[in-house]
Amino acid sequence: MLNRVIRGIAGTFILISLLLAVYVNNNWLWFTAFVGFNLLQSSLTRWCLMEDILKKFGINNEKQELKESRPKA
Repeated sequence: MLNRVIRGIAGTFILISLLLAVYVNNNWLWFTAFVGFNLLQSSLTRWCLMEDILKKFGINNEKQELKESRPKA
């Protein structure tokens, strides 16, 4: 679930910034580049700031939730 939320947020940011670049100001393309750079960085380092932020809001990975909900023997 966490990966789907992160991808959804990134896609939404990109589409909004593209619309703002077309209808408001071309400088919004810098925000598009920032999101793209962060996606590339997270694929190389396996660290994502958005993932840390979402975890603080209580959105966890489904696999992690399953491990935590299993009774310990």
